[in-house]
Amino acid sequence: MANELDEMTGPVNEAGRDVNVIEKQIAVKVGVGSKVFEILLWVLLIIPGLVFLIMKIKASNYLRQLQQRIQHDASQIDNYLDQRVNILQNLAKLVTKSVDLDKETMTNIAKFRGGAAGSDTGRNEMASALDAAQMRINVAFEAYPDLKAHEAIADAMQQNSYLQKEIVAAREIYNDSVARWNHDIQAWPTKMIVAAKAGYTTRIPFSASKEVKAAARGTFF
Repeated sequence: MANELDEMTGPVNEAGRDVNVIEKQIAVKVGVGSKVFEILLWVLLIIPGLVFLIMKIKASNYLRQLQQRIQHDASQIDNYLDQRVNILQNLAKLVTKSVDLDKETMTNIAKFRGGAAGSDTGRNEMASALDAAQMRINVAFEAYPDLKAHEAIADAMQQNSYLQKEIVAAREIYNDSVARWNHDIQAWPTKMIVAAKAGYTTRIPFSASKEVKAAARGTFF
């Protein structure tokens, strides 16, 4: 029998394929079969019904704790994003003193002082705006190479680079927690039934901004 997937003969998409995170939350739903299952546990024997009730209580506690873990992980991203706002704002001021930096850059950075919007979408929008602002600052660096010799600017750029790495690490942790959540709320019967009754939905992982994706396709050497 031939392999279903054969990397030697294809088919192969030579142009490659880009992927994107789908911005959609899916509600957890259970069918009539799940309700029948629960009823049968009580009708046939009382003990299985009690055992399943205890299992549902434990599952409910677990999902609430997991929600708190996701909130903690999201808060870490918010903290790093807030620090990056401060660094980029200071960097923009330093660059402005040396060259005529686009005023819109300062405005876009300043409006994010005080933290992220507190939602998955808000964090993505904030990260995208900061990436765009950094791109504009980088353009100024390319136009005025002497700026790289400025000690304060070089230090700010180094701090921004460090925060970007911390944000990447924090996003990985957050996405791991989101993946765990999205997996567990679909685990039938216990967690899925609890999630459906609680009205839980899937969560959206952190995604790269269009500015970062565009930069990744650029020429570096």
